[in-house]
Parts: sequence; C-alpha cells; structure tokens
Amino acid sequence: MEPTLIQKPAKAEIVKNAKAHVQALLEAKLPAQLVYHSPKHTATVVKEARALGEAAGLSEADQEALVLAAWFHDVGYTEVYDGHEFRSADMAAEWLQRQGYPPERIELVQHLIKATHRDAPRQTELEQLLVDADMSNMGRESFFAEAELLRAEWEAMLGKTYSNTEWAETQLAFLLAGKYYTKAAKERYQEQFKENVKEQRKLVKKTEKKKKKKEEEAEGTFAEPKRGIETMFRTMYSNHMKLSDMADKKANMMISLNAVLMSLIITYFGAKLGSKTAALSNVGLIRNPIIAVPMGILLATALASVITAILCAQPDVTSFKWLKRSPQIATNRRVNLLFFGNFSKLSLDDFQHGMTEIMGQKEALYTNMVTDIYYLGDVLTKKYRLLRLSYTIFMVGLILTALSFGIALLYKV
Repeated sequence: MEPTLIQKPAKAEIVKNAKAHVQALLEAKLPAQLVYHSPKHTATVVKEARALGEAAGLSEADQEALVLAAWFHDVGYTEVYDGHEFRSADMAAEWLQRQGYPPERIELVQHLIKATHRDAPRQTELEQLLVDADMSNMGRESFFAEAELLRAEWEAMLGKTYSNTEWAETQLAFLLAGKYYTKAAKERYQEQFKENVKEQRKLVKKTEKKKKKKEEEAEGTFAEPKRGIETMFRTMYSNHMKLSDMADKKANMMISLNAVLMSLIITYFGAKLGSKTAALSNVGLIRNPIIAVPMGILLATALASVITAILCAQPDVTSFKWLKRSPQIATNRRVNLLFFGNFSKLSLDDFQHGMTEIMGQKEALYTNMVTDIYYLGDVLTKKYRLLRLSYTIFMVGLILTALSFGIALLYKV
C-alpha cells in the first residue's frame, strides 16, 4: 500500500488567503476617521511592494514574505493608532500560525512590518523594499491629494489642527527628510519625487503670500493700509466734489433768477421815470404811492438773495501761515500740500521737499489727505450756509411782497 501524500497548497494561496482576511478585517474594524490609512492604501502598498520585489529580482520565498508583510503592515490600526506597527506584527504572527506557516518565515514577516515604524532601522533589502513601498506616495502624482487625506485623519484622530501654511511647511519638511533606500524604488519614483518637492516649495510660497496678505488686511495700519481705507478716501472725495457741484448749480440758479427779476424791475422804473409826463399821468406810484412798498420789498429781496448766492458761488481758497522754523511740512496736520491754496504759498524747493516726504512716508500721505478732506468740508459748510441764507431770503421776501401787495390792493379799494 502506497503512503498517502499530503498535497501542499499552491505558494500563492497563502497570499490570497491573507488578502481576503486583511480586507475583511479592515472593512469591519477600521475606524471611519482613517481616511488615509484605508483599505485602498493597504492595497496600493501591496501593489507597489510586489512591483519593487520583481524589479529587485527577489526569490519566490522572499517575494511572498514581502507581500504578506505589505498586507498586514497596517492591520494594527484596527486596535491602536500610535505604535500600530508592533500590534500589526503580532496580529500577522497570530494569523500565520493558524495557517501553519513556518515559524522562521513568520519571524521574518514580523521584522519587515516593524521596520515600517518611523524610528526603526532599515538594514536588510526586504525591510527597505517594504518601507519604500509604504512611502511610495512621495513619488506619485497623487501625493498632494493623499496628503490632504492624511491632514484630515490627523485632525480627527490626534486632534492636530494645521493652517494651510503650517501644513504646507510640514509636508515640505517631510519630503526633504524622506528618501528611497533601494535602487528599484529610486528608478520607479525618483523623478516624480523631485517634481513633488518643487511643487511643494511653490505651494509653501503661495500659502505664505496668502497668509501675509490676510495679516495685512487684518492689521489695516497706516504702515500697511488695507483696500478699505483707499476706497473710503475715494468715496469721500467723490461725495465732496458732487456736493460742491450741486451747491454751485443751485447758487447759479438763484443768481440768474434774481438778476432777471432785478433787471425787469429796474428797467420798468427806469422807463417810467425817464418820461416826466408819463410819470405824472400813468405811473401807479404817483397815483397810489403805497404800491412802492411791495415793489421795494421785492427789489430788496432780489438784491439780498443774489448777493448771498454770489458769495456762495465765488471761489474760496483756504490758506495757512507757514513758519519757516517748522520744517516738518508733510506731517504738519494744519498744512495740506495736496491743495494749491496751500502749496502756492511755498517756494518750489519747500514744495518739492514736502512732496518727497509725503511719497516716502505713508503716514504723511494720509495726514495730508485727511487735512485736504477737512478743508473741503470747511468750504462746503460755508457754501451751503450762504446758499441756505439766499433761499431763505428769497422765500421770506416773496411772502412779504405778496402780503404787502395784498394790503395795498385792499387800501386802494
């Protein structure tokens, strides 16, 4: 009777079984917050480990150990986050023992998994190949997208919060400190790795510029003004110009109206008084002298109203008395070098000196702009005071004229 031969499973079967076991374990027990160290990450590391092993010309047994270690290298995350590599090695050993895997090969797989710890030495080729596979994301185009997943995972699991600038700097430091150990990994990832370093440097500069811009906008000081201050000055200047133009138009209207009214009255009386006969026979003033009262009130009203309107419309140039013993022209709050009424009193040398100070000091520039707005407001105040007086005189005069004319009619009757 021939002895019964125990048929050993195919060499790839242990890897196939490990894949099924690990995928089921990760799907069932891996915390949802682990968006980077996900089943997809494990599958990617296995794929890269297999490719690196083939490129390195590993033996079939070593290739098998490398792939098994790749499958189990992150299973410890199902129970612990920090130091998961050691728990992953224990869990791998427990499962491989149940499969009847040789003890010396189990020990090898454990050493490979522990080598993925950040502080572990990587001495053997197999250890270096697994670490290179685990860090293959540094040399892939997906590095930046996966980095954001890692950022979200750290925030959820470790409570670490990073600004965009801090995270960009952290990732750049990570890339600069990283390296590939094996020749196979360097040939596979080095080119893209260098490109990722360049892109990360650009990203750091970009985030630093944005951070600086936000700080400048938040501070909004005279040294580094934000856009809102400039918009405010533009709006104030525009409003002052519109109000000044409006006042001038209203004043011109009163001047025209009262000038026409005065012309008619003077022309009428001049024509009548020029002819003595006509004056004695036809002028109502001779036959009814009381009519002179409303006509006199109307003439006085027109005269007073037109005078105040002219005063409102006439140019008003503010000025100052500059003392030569005070050389700080640009920073003097009572001096406005932006207005010709002020700087026309200065010599060319003094004006050039003052403008040079303004262009060199932003505080001096804003001081002069504020002073300019103040003087514009002072001129507008005077304009609208006189304009209001002109309209008030005209209104009161018309009322008095109408009342006196009515009294004259009643007296005549």
